[in-house]
Amino acid sequence: MLQSPKSTKVRIVTPADDVAGGKRHRGGDKDKDAQEHSQSGVLEDCAVATEIPWFTLNDIDVGKRLGAGKFGSVYVARERRTGFIFALKVLDKNQLITHRVEHQLRREIEIQSHCRHVNILRLYSFFYDEKRVYLMLEMAPGGELYGLLQSRGTFSEARSAWYFKQMVEAIQYCHTKHIIHRDIKPENILIGLKDTLKIADFGWAVHAPTSRRETFCGTLDYLPPEMVHNKRYHSQVDVWGLGVLLYEFLVGKPPFEDNSEKGTYKKIKTCTPVFPPHVTKEAKDLITRILHKNPLDRLTLEEVLQHPWVHLNTKGENAVRLQKHYGGML
Repeated sequence: MLQSPKSTKVRIVTPADDVAGGKRHRGGDKDKDAQEHSQSGVLEDCAVATEIPWFTLNDIDVGKRLGAGKFGSVYVARERRTGFIFALKVLDKNQLITHRVEHQLRREIEIQSHCRHVNILRLYSFFYDEKRVYLMLEMAPGGELYGLLQSRGTFSEARSAWYFKQMVEAIQYCHTKHIIHRDIKPENILIGLKDTLKIADFGWAVHAPTSRRETFCGTLDYLPPEMVHNKRYHSQVDVWGLGVLLYEFLVGKPPFEDNSEKGTYKKIKTCTPVFPPHVTKEAKDLITRILHKNPLDRLTLEEVLQHPWVHLNTKGENAVRLQKHYGGML
């Protein structure tokens, strides 16, 4: 049992009707991004919220460990007063300080706690003590989408379209809140209740209502050309990330993968995706139009959702059939 004799109480902020880690290398300019974030101010689009009682570790029953990562572990937990079940992510402060990611965690909490979308993992609250930070998160019993993709090798076009649509709608929501995610990949997507996909990691997300960004960050295979060229960028980087994600769903690996980091950078800058024979021409068309080197030539997220391949696979009777097979929400 985790022991915390001097837990600090932090208010939980959640809607009134609520009870109250990555396989691939990530990198970036942490100090520069922290400075940019401090200039951007606090989130302007705060959800309507209500205060309910504060929490410490003494208010929670901690159960089985669900997984472990670089900075700590995740446990199933229950709030004693209400019996509410959630996932408790326990982070080691020394590890956070050693790797200089305190500002990332602070930003992640600020952004994720204000997101209200069926395809984004809820962060109900957080608290901390002398040694640890505790995040109270929505349960996602299906684990990482990355694990499912690895076990299957590839997804069918129907499954890919259904999963892809959920992620596009989640990122579309983020953009309406002026949030750029900047690290879309299967490792950052969890499978929630009823097999609904949930974006779960906002460690590289940023709230950018006006300014364009310059920070080099994310996961190598998913980096967009404008970031590789050290150019300023905006939310179109997420459109690129979704294109890489869809390619990986269908092919089983990212489109610009190479044996060396230098080789991957070169492919991102100069190469176009190569498709195996089983990928349909409609899927190829969508991915190619998303993965334009020039961000201004990429499809918008609205155009992505209206593309014939997405529309054919995820609308009408097909939507009902796919929900029955693959879960999610209509």
